[in-house]
Amino acid sequence: MKRHVARLSLLFVVCGLANAVVVDRIAMVVSNHVIKESDIERDIRITDFLNGDKLDLSPAARRKAAQRLIDQAMIRREFDQGRYTAPSPAETGQFLEQVKKQRFHNDAEFQQALRTYGITQQELESHVRWQINVLHFIEQRFRPGVLVSEQEVDAYYRAHQAEFRNAKTGKVASVDDVSEQIQDIIAAPKVNKEFEDWLDRARKRIKVDYREPSLE
Repeated sequence: MKRHVARLSLLFVVCGLANAVVVDRIAMVVSNHVIKESDIERDIRITDFLNGDKLDLSPAARRKAAQRLIDQAMIRREFDQGRYTAPSPAETGQFLEQVKKQRFHNDAEFQQALRTYGITQQELESHVRWQINVLHFIEQRFRPGVLVSEQEVDAYYRAHQAEFRNAKTGKVASVDDVSEQIQDIIAAPKVNKEFEDWLDRARKRIKVDYREPSLE
C-alpha cells in the first residue's frame, strides 16, 4: 500500500511540474531578431490598455501586433546603429502620469486596470520608453531633411490667423512670433511621410521567417 501511495505522490509531482512548464514558442524571426508568442501577446495587451480598447487576442489582432513588432525590429536595428537620444526616466514618468490623469481617478484604479489587461507596470514602462525612443528616432532621423518655406508659413498664418489670438488680450500674434510653431505644424505630416516611405523600403528588404503561419 505504501508503495502505491509513493507512486501516486510521485505521479502528482511529475504532473504538477509538467503543468507548470509554459513553452514560449518562437513566432517569427526578423533577420536575426527573435519574436516570441509572448512578445505578441504582451504587445496586444499593452496597446489595448494604452488605447483604452477592449482586450482583443483574436487571430486578426495577433497579425496586427506581429506587423507592429516587425516594424519595431527594423526601427530598433536602425536606432542601435545611430546616435539617437534615448528618453530620460522623467520623460517616461511624465507620459505615464498623463495616462493616469486622463484615464483613472486614482492609483488603485490604475493598478486594477493593469491586472485586468494582464500586464505589469514594469512592462508598461518598458513599452512606453521604447515608444518614446521611436518618436525621438523619427524626429532626429527625418526632421532635418524636411524643409518648410516662408511661403508655406505665410499661407498657413493667413488661413489660421484667428488661432493665434490671445484669449485674454484679444491681440493676434505676429507671423514672426509664431513662425517656429507653424513650421513644426507644417513639417509634421511631411516627417511622417518620410518615415512611412523609409519603413516601406525597409519592409521590402527585411527577411521574415514566420514560424507561426497564421501571422502572415
